[in-house]
Amino acid sequence: MKIFEKSIVVSKNDLDKLNHVNNIVYINWIINIARNHWETLVSNEILDNYYWVLLEHNIKYLNPSFLNDKIQIKTFIEKNEGFRSIRVVEFYNYYTNKLLVVSKSTWCLISLKNNKPSRIPMEIIKAFT
Repeated sequence: MKIFEKSIVVSKNDLDKLNHVNNIVYINWIINIARNHWETLVSNEILDNYYWVLLEHNIKYLNPSFLNDKIQIKTFIEKNEGFRSIRVVEFYNYYTNKLLVVSKSTWCLISLKNNKPSRIPMEIIKAFT
């Protein structure tokens, strides 16, 4: 399991009316880090032939984050099975290491040749383990 990490700083645009990060913003961050992780680890040939679509999303909001908080985002692939992949994304306060949000998502690999689900090739599995 290869952990991919990225840090971000909460901006005013990330906040809701309660002055903490809006739940929708976390969803966007989850999708963005999944894309970054994918694009970093696989070849251009794979990127030209496959694409991931989201099937299921489960998010637990444990602690709020606020303006100017620095957040460490960690993601990894928990499991691959057939054409499905289970991705975990965790958000931590960068300075306290307090877990803020955890998500578990099921993604489906799509072949761009026929726009249908595709069994995950060993080359992709190896890139993430």
